[in-house]
Amino acid sequence: MQRHITEELMKWKNDKNKKAMLLTGARQIGKTYIIREFGKANYEHFIEINFVENQNADRIFEKASTADEMITNLTAYVSKKLVPGKTLIFLDEIQECPQARTAIKFLVDDGRFDYIESGSLLGVKNKEVKSYPVGYETIRRMYPMKFEEFLLANGVQQETFHYLKECYESGEAVSESVHETMNQLFRYYMIVGGMPDAVKTFVETHDIGKVVEIQSSILELYRQDIAKYAENDKAKIKDIFDRIPSELNEKNKRFILAGIQKSARMERYENSFLWLQDAGVALPCYNVTEPVVPLKINEKHNLFKLFLCDTGLLCAASLENVQFEILQNNLSVNMGGILENMFAQIFTANGFETRYYDKKGKCELDFLLQRGKHIIPIEIKSGESYKNHAAMDYALSMEQWQIENGIVFCSGNLEKQNHITYLPWYMSMFLEQKKVETGFIVDVNLEGLNDIKEEHNEIE
Repeated sequence: MQRHITEELMKWKNDKNKKAMLLTGARQIGKTYIIREFGKANYEHFIEINFVENQNADRIFEKASTADEMITNLTAYVSKKLVPGKTLIFLDEIQECPQARTAIKFLVDDGRFDYIESGSLLGVKNKEVKSYPVGYETIRRMYPMKFEEFLLANGVQQETFHYLKECYESGEAVSESVHETMNQLFRYYMIVGGMPDAVKTFVETHDIGKVVEIQSSILELYRQDIAKYAENDKAKIKDIFDRIPSELNEKNKRFILAGIQKSARMERYENSFLWLQDAGVALPCYNVTEPVVPLKINEKHNLFKLFLCDTGLLCAASLENVQFEILQNNLSVNMGGILENMFAQIFTANGFETRYYDKKGKCELDFLLQRGKHIIPIEIKSGESYKNHAAMDYALSMEQWQIENGIVFCSGNLEKQNHITYLPWYMSMFLEQKKVETGFIVDVNLEGLNDIKEEHNEIE
């Protein structure tokens, strides 16, 4: 299955001044598979060391203090030829060997081989690393398969993507047959999600029951990780994890601590939420005091929504037979949380930090995204009355917020009216955070400083 992260890995490989690549993300999203396939396809020699499966592998770095000693230990351990400039060494589940993480700076300085590190629980085990290899790693976070990757796995052709992108950029409506098919595929993505095993099973069998079995096993694996790796507050973390579906099912979809315990306070539970976020399992979406730039400083960390990293997993953990209702396009109000989770997953994978605004009685915006100096208010509509959006109208009318345009994602076709764009759900894949690309060269001109130099010479 095609993954966009492969393009990033190729750019990294071709960089003459490359660091080690560190690929992070939740369990079961396909990190190991992608790195393994990339290594075998692009290097003459590929070495893989998994610190979970090979529990003695940490001895490679245990007493070694120089790159030469580490590489000698590596060659002895794997009993394979390592050719400088033609070998990729893959250190998997590196969170289980903090010494290896520290050793990366020596190995990168040595420069003989390329290194990729991968880990699923780096965020919750970082404190075990004695010395971080700051400046020696290119860190990339990987997510479940994006909607576009899901479409590719299901046989959608590039011509379709080009056509849809042209419609998105020009503001023209999509042909009705394509629109209906894409809406159906989006509903499939909601219930299957982006976990590669679930997607592969769906593509091969179209059996939702088998997909749910895989999703349920992944949910259980996450619970086992909590029991194994959460040093403190295991019960709190598990309670929060298990309550995500029911909290999203509430009208305002906010996570209410009182649902766990009436006397619960944020300061006692904050570390538990952070654990789930660091493990890549949960996606927090914080409320803001005001939808103005920069959103970051306006966050209220005691008010938030908590989404699962994968909506397919959310469906598997939710009400019975929710998959059938979604396939029948019955996205009623009580399924609004599932739809919002879908967009939180998409926006996060597309590079955005998600936030929302809720001023009771006046304005409730599902998401606020920031691109540079611009705020994009977003409403997610599940029903046919998607042109009723009092909150969006209110936000656009507030001159002090300086919001120019809003987006309503809906089941309808693409349409623009005044300052509001109505986009089909599936076009969310095109709304991406802007990146500063390498090769963006600026001209540093110091000629303006010559006047100071001339004045100084005159004084002398």
